[in-house]
Amino acid sequence: MPLRPVHVNVKARDTGVVGRFWAEALGWVAYPVGGSVYVGPGGGIVWPHPVFVGVDVVPVPEAKPAVKNRMHLDVATTSLAHQAELVARLRSLGAVPVDVGQGDVPWVVLADPEGNEFCVLEPREVYRDAGPIAAVVVDCADPREMARFWGAAVDWRPCEVTDDRAVFRSAAGSGPYLEFLRTPGGRTAPDRVHLDLLPHPGDDGAAEVERLRGLGARDLDIGQGDVPWTCLADPEGHAFCVLAP
Repeated sequence: MPLRPVHVNVKARDTGVVGRFWAEALGWVAYPVGGSVYVGPGGGIVWPHPVFVGVDVVPVPEAKPAVKNRMHLDVATTSLAHQAELVARLRSLGAVPVDVGQGDVPWVVLADPEGNEFCVLEPREVYRDAGPIAAVVVDCADPREMARFWGAAVDWRPCEVTDDRAVFRSAAGSGPYLEFLRTPGGRTAPDRVHLDLLPHPGDDGAAEVERLRGLGARDLDIGQGDVPWTCLADPEGHAFCVLAP
């Protein structure tokens, strides 16, 4: 059956700094796990979380290239005062404003200490019950094609599919949204941020990978070597991983 999005994978040279930053941004806790840092709600690691998508910060030796990531997080706020306070606090922790061509908008575009872009949104009713991550947002050329592939790949339901955007959310109607937005320009560098998917208990992970290949996914070599997960790319080249059950 379709897979579960369980966390956003963020590559970092300094996982401690980036992990702590995202814990502050989301009001969550940074949990060291080997050389990685998992960021999730307090009270100890619950993985996969039944509602939220976590952030898994993993170590890499190279710095982020000077191009915009095609995937980013939108961070929710509850009021304009909360938005202003959060932006100020994150800037004091190393975030910097970035211009990605957004123009005059009510949200604030920042980059984390290693240059990964994200947005601090103004309060929006649609995200009122989403949690600290309002949405995982993906730049794409063809939202309808992304809706076809990802609608079959994951167990989230479509909320909206148009020529300009495709939006998904868990069938329970809780947690963040997954949004594919039509965006000019193509892939110019390896993805620094991607989704990790997990088979449901009892499902055959190898069969799920083969099913995704049949939907248009292709194998991806990012130097991962012999690992228990499978690295793939969707029809537009967005990287993602299918984790071991």
